[in-house]
Amino acid sequence: MPDTQINADEVLDARLLSCPMPVVKTAKAIKALAPGQVLKLMATDRGSIADIPAWAGSTGNTLLEWHEEGDTLVFYVRKEGA
Repeated sequence: MPDTQINADEVLDARLLSCPMPVVKTAKAIKALAPGQVLKLMATDRGSIADIPAWAGSTGNTLLEWHEEGDTLVFYVRKEGA
């Protein structure tokens, strides 16, 4: 369990989706947010452990944290930009 509580502005449930769909759906969801807002992504595809941080870095968004809750991977991504 994470030490800090991050408040998400939007939640995306990508559980049971295989690569590349968690990244595709995350990109679409982030576009709908305003800069500074946070997306909580829930995924079960283990590839997301590498894919989401790489995607965040390549798009200029910030991965605030990720952790596991049982079989679910939980990522918090902050939209950056003006």
